[in-house]
Amino acid sequence: MILNTGSRTDIPAFYSEWFMNRIREGFVMARNPFDPKTIIRYDLDPKTVDLIVFCTKDPKNMLKHIDELKRYRMYWNVTITPYGKKIEENVPHKKEVMDSFRELSKKVGVNNVVWRYDPVFIDEIYSINYHLLIFEKMAAYLRGYTKAVIISFIDLYEKTKRNFPEAREVSKTDQEFLVKEFVKIAARYDMKVRLCHEDKELERFGADGSGCLSRKVLEEATGLTFKKTSGNYARQGCECLLGNDIGAYNSCMHFCRYCYANYDKQAVLKNRRDHDPSSPLLIGHVEKDDVVKIHRSVSVIEDQTSLF
Repeated sequence: MILNTGSRTDIPAFYSEWFMNRIREGFVMARNPFDPKTIIRYDLDPKTVDLIVFCTKDPKNMLKHIDELKRYRMYWNVTITPYGKKIEENVPHKKEVMDSFRELSKKVGVNNVVWRYDPVFIDEIYSINYHLLIFEKMAAYLRGYTKAVIISFIDLYEKTKRNFPEAREVSKTDQEFLVKEFVKIAARYDMKVRLCHEDKELERFGADGSGCLSRKVLEEATGLTFKKTSGNYARQGCECLLGNDIGAYNSCMHFCRYCYANYDKQAVLKNRRDHDPSSPLLIGHVEKDDVVKIHRSVSVIEDQTSLF
């Protein structure tokens, strides 16, 4: 099983105590966001959890727990963007996040931590030239600590339109120019550019379009071969393995204006009040009328010996 912690919220940044309690107790529960009375219980035995995927804007709170987690394989996506507090209200200073990134890389290995520079949007402050300047500075500082950087352009989901009404899509011409330049810059610092759910035509500029958490990417990072599954994809055209997510929507306290996972600040604050680090659920507790289903946690690693 590949366990995903980060498509709905940022567990390392805000819920590290809860997560480690779950690891120590050996199981975790997650509500189905589309059927809230249904709860999935996941066994956290390292024999069946083949990989834990973390997505975060701030890994600092988890650094002290890495040694305890080393009985699991880990793969980290760490988002570091150039935006200020008006866009990313509670994200720490970028230098602090980059320092945590470097320390994380030393602990888990350069193949297991990836820099995300997304979403990319353009306005009067964050111009094309600004992006190129900051991207290069960040790439220089992260050189030797990762082998890849993931980029994507802003998607205007309904939640994004409501919380960030002035946001605009990046034109095809600007996307092509930025990808071409990002590829050149990344190469100077020994990184390759991966695209997250972008037009395949952008691959002609040298970017890798295989995704950010696809089977191919995770196999390259771990050196393992995963069994082919039917997939549990986040959206049409996405091949990333984003099932088995133990997070919850409307619970991330970064309050990024472009976020697709938060409805509004009040919903997040309410859920935060309902968070109990000792509960098996990230938000709230199991109620009497909840239906708990046991996930059939089995390894998805291909048995190499079966070939002989």
